[in-house]
Amino acid sequence: MSDFKIHFRAESFPLAEVFTIARGSKTEANVVLVEISRNGITGRGESVPYSRYDETIESVKSQIESLPSEFNRTSLQDLLPSGAARNAVDCALWDLEAKSQNKRVCELVGLPKPGPEITAFTLSLNTPERMKAAAAKHAHRPLLKIKLGTPDDMSRLEAVRAGAPDSEIIVDANEGWTAEVYKDLAPHLLRLGVTMVEQPLPADQDELLAEIERPLPVCADESCHDRASLPALKGRYDMVNIKLDKTGGLTEALALKKQAISEGYKIMVGCMVGTSLAMAPAVLLAQGAAVTDLDGPLLLAKDRKPSLKFDEDGVHPPLPELWG
Repeated sequence: MSDFKIHFRAESFPLAEVFTIARGSKTEANVVLVEISRNGITGRGESVPYSRYDETIESVKSQIESLPSEFNRTSLQDLLPSGAARNAVDCALWDLEAKSQNKRVCELVGLPKPGPEITAFTLSLNTPERMKAAAAKHAHRPLLKIKLGTPDDMSRLEAVRAGAPDSEIIVDANEGWTAEVYKDLAPHLLRLGVTMVEQPLPADQDELLAEIERPLPVCADESCHDRASLPALKGRYDMVNIKLDKTGGLTEALALKKQAISEGYKIMVGCMVGTSLAMAPAVLLAQGAAVTDLDGPLLLAKDRKPSLKFDEDGVHPPLPELWG
């Protein structure tokens, strides 16, 4: 009889500050931890259910409960759809495989040993005055990501640039603009040195991006989940934001990255707000990406131990004790 066992539970981690985007605010990261054991070895994975995709802690737990008594990474791709539930399980299976073979996941995948990647640091949506203060506090960081998505974002853009005159800035509108608002803002984004805008329009209206000028790169986030998303993005986007919680784990994320590059897209690797365990597999995925946005642990008041290392070189690959 197999000793394959899966355990999972919900956990909550308080944020250091309230985190606000165009569709709401949060004060804690609510995650699902999955642990899969075989032969006395345990692999772990973490996911963040996201209400934008009709996910809750309970729906993710229900999906995991539906799994058969034993499965592997290959069969998992058909057992669960892309999303947070499959992500936590898939990443736990990668961790289990690495620990069982006494290898790092990069070796299993056939990739070079990963190194640190400069990551964006996210400034949440707030008043212009508070966003300027936040930008000044983090002006030493080379890359700042601004959460926008309201009709009066111009003053926020100006404030952040004044607070951090030397940082590279990328903007995430979280589907909050109309095509008209984006067209009006685009010249000012260029003037203020913004180098990329993420998901300016709602995913169900992004066909308009094919009809208007895109003077700076536009990245698909809510419009891109897995490889099945790619055909609809043609002519609308220049980059894709790959998140493990959207792809349903590292297995599909690696395949999506390869196919997106082959179709001419640049790669951004992003995250939900989770712990270092959720970010760890994404550090491997982020190697060589045009933009890395794995700052989730930096937004927490408390992280897992061991945690990922962040310094002037960026976010470092995980210790094997954490993952992979």
